[in-house]
Amino acid sequence: MSTHERHQHRHTTEELHAYMGECAAEAARVARGVPAERLADPTHCPGWDVRALVNHWVLYTAYGLEHRASRTPLPDELTARDFTADPDWARAYAAQLDRAVAAWADPAVWEGDIDLGMGPFPARDLACMVIKEMAVHGWDVAVATGQRYEVSEDAARLVLDVVREHGELYRKYDGFADPVPVPDDAPVFDRALALSGRDPRTTAARGQ
Repeated sequence: MSTHERHQHRHTTEELHAYMGECAAEAARVARGVPAERLADPTHCPGWDVRALVNHWVLYTAYGLEHRASRTPLPDELTARDFTADPDWARAYAAQLDRAVAAWADPAVWEGDIDLGMGPFPARDLACMVIKEMAVHGWDVAVATGQRYEVSEDAARLVLDVVREHGELYRKYDGFADPVPVPDDAPVFDRALALSGRDPRTTAARGQ
């Protein structure tokens, strides 16, 4: 077993589901703090304003997560939807996150593979990647709108493990930039952000 596999499998399914719930709750909180007048603001994600970033975040971390659990593809209607066109989108996102997290409460959902259209992918790995998306894109949205994204050290350690394991895959598809240097003793979540190509010292994320 590789080092990355050992990192991933040191978390039990129950722990992973708890981290999913934690990161989903924090994502919902950040979403409620996004002012409508800031949806057109730029973000540090190249080519994406806040609206585009939020739509990606909502689609994959809420709707996508539930569809992964049921092994069903995302409908075209969802992939084309502007979720932020609904003034109450943050409440709808929170409700959908609750449904998605509930769909992963069954330990059997974490077993086996999920077909993403490019071949099978382990369900456990995919769920961990979506937890990473909740946290990292949650931080992106927080930075862009002057908020903080808070995560426990244990959940942050999972995010760091996922970034380490799948970083090159994300870079292949321009999902991550080159790593940003941070001290070895930096907080765990800061190290995860830096390894994904984000600068954790960005002041907006600190509420400064």
